Amino acid sequence: MASSDKPEIVERETKEKKHEEGDKDEEKGGFIEKIKDFIHDIGEKIEETVGFGKPTADVTGIHLPCINLERADVVVDVLVKNPNPIPIPLIDINYLIDSDGRKLVSGLIPDAGTIHAHGSETVKIPLSLIFDDIKNTYDDIKPGSIIPYRLKVDLLVDVPVFGRLTLPLEKTGEIPIPYKPDIDVEKIHFQRFSFEETVALLHLKLENKNDFDLALNALDYEIWLADVSVGCAELSQSTKINKNGISYFEIPITFRPKEFGSALWDMIRGKGTGYSMKGNIDVDTPFGAMKLPISKEGGTTSLKKDGDDDDDEVNC
Repeated sequence: MASSDKPEIVERETKEKKHEEGDKDEEKGGFIEKIKDFIHDIGEKIEETVGFGKPTADVTGIHLPCINLERADVVVDVLVKNPNPIPIPLIDINYLIDSDGRKLVSGLIPDAGTIHAHGSETVKIPLSLIFDDIKNTYDDIKPGSIIPYRLKVDLLVDVPVFGRLTLPLEKTGEIPIPYKPDIDVEKIHFQRFSFEETVALLHLKLENKNDFDLALNALDYEIWLADVSVGCAELSQSTKINKNGISYFEIPITFRPKEFGSALWDMIRGKGTGYSMKGNIDVDTPFGAMKLPISKEGGTTSLKKDGDDDDDEVNC
């Protein structure tokens, strides 16, 4: 064979070798792809058989167990459902409450517990709004007002197959910034007068300086006439006070005039009688029950008896 034929022999052998190698690569690649498909199929079968799935969460309620002039304690109920056959840990809870884009409170609750397999649990998120902090930070938020809020909650959970997931939640609403009502004793109208025991009615004026109604249910206070304590009085019936409104009501009291000394004669002559009040009122509001303080220092009122006109002096 001529030497010129040698390149053809080499080339033929190379082509055959490359062809064989190509077939092997294709077989190898096809085998790997088949393995991958097999693993993927097995994974899907496992997920279908075992039943792994993404948990869900929803804000089911926002409560105000305590609200007064200083703070509002808030409890957020979050219902978490776990469709998986094993418990899942609730790693972290991030929360934020803002109003018109301004942060009111934020925080992190680590290691928040575990959600049982194939179960659902209500996770309670407690937080507090300190009104002085809010008012000092934002000058336009005034006592007695109602402000809008937005609650944002992120639940971080660890789920097999899916890994770590964040469940974002959001809720909007309104919250009040309570303001102390003003109270005045307009007059004391006595029904039975004696030095040993006098029965009288306090004529009270209560001004609601809040942008929401108050339903007055109970009073807890002490009153002093001419620097002498006449004890506590009770509310005979509930009274509604409209937002930014004024309500008048009467409360019976009993006291002993002889304990007043020389101040008694000013009372008998119908002169102005100094008084002070201090205590609390229990009210219902659209946002829940509240206990609000009332106080009055250095007030002056008039003492009258049954049958007298409002402008008449008491004569005894």
